[in-house]
Amino acid sequence: MDDRIREHAEVLVDWSARVESGDDVVLSVDEGAHELAVAVAEALGERGANLVSVYHSAEIQRAYLRAHDSDFADDPEFERALYDNADAVLVLKGTRNTAGTADVPDDRQQTFARAREGVREARLATDWVKTLHPTRALAQQAGMAFEEYRDFVYDATLRDWESLATEMDRLKTILDDGSEVHIDAPGTDLTLSIENRTAVNSAASVDYDSHNLPSGEVFTAPAGVEGEVTFDVPMTVRGTTLRDVHLVFEDGEVVEHEAAAGEETVEALLSTDDGARRLGELGVGMNRGIDRYTDNILFDEKMAETVHLALGRAYDACLPDGEAGNESAIHVDLIADMSEDTTLSVDGEVIQRDGVFRWEDGV
Repeated sequence: MDDRIREHAEVLVDWSARVESGDDVVLSVDEGAHELAVAVAEALGERGANLVSVYHSAEIQRAYLRAHDSDFADDPEFERALYDNADAVLVLKGTRNTAGTADVPDDRQQTFARAREGVREARLATDWVKTLHPTRALAQQAGMAFEEYRDFVYDATLRDWESLATEMDRLKTILDDGSEVHIDAPGTDLTLSIENRTAVNSAASVDYDSHNLPSGEVFTAPAGVEGEVTFDVPMTVRGTTLRDVHLVFEDGEVVEHEAAAGEETVEALLSTDDGARRLGELGVGMNRGIDRYTDNILFDEKMAETVHLALGRAYDACLPDGEAGNESAIHVDLIADMSEDTTLSVDGEVIQRDGVFRWEDGV
């Protein structure tokens, strides 16, 4: 086994999930993540945690959804009980087919997602962390040789997270103190209200309200949105490539949309429920260990010199006590490149120009 796999497992268990002796841990394993699962199981055993592992496969999901021709069980109690009783959930992504559910009808995927909202909420209430084990399918999707892709994944994942957390705290402080964000870029003129919101310093640890490994972003939940935005970073959503998605917002809601590719999928996403037409997240990428797009949101949204906005659900960590944020069965991130002819401003002050923050060399 590559030593980096064991190091990945140790970072996940110790830094990210902060697992302790006696913790009840659910380990969700994609079909291609077996090696990482073995290393994580060993680490959990060494720390005296309790383990239940579940297996996830796009082919299994496809077979079930295509065959199911009746109503899905609403908030299935047997599945929810697993997460209601878990301290931590570790999700190991690593598919063997990035388009495994591409021929499942959108309406069936939406119905299934809505039926499992309670399960999702129970999982999100745990100390959950999602990470990725490199597979050949993911390397192919990224347009990289497998060995090259493995190096990329570990360069992004095995970081000095404490140092990055310190740097990202600069942006968190600016957003916490700010009231309005303005994004100016080709095809984008967007204003977002962030007053009374709390930004998350997403440093790949639940101690920072961060649930992705790798991470390296600062995000918040917009209270209001006006203007237009173009997402020029292609990505695969529900097995479909989305390219140059353009959205227009009025009173916080999408009122116009178009896309150079994947417009039907965009329409399906926006039709999921009322909250799908509103934003749940504004995120700013700050991980310079991610140096290229790979058509994988876990990495691409963290890449330095990008911003991303999520349609759908807002995270409670960004909201004032007692305030309900945007609710939806989806949370779908879309990414814009900020490396050229762009500014990111807070309360009229430019904090990033052409992807470089004001405290960095070359601003």
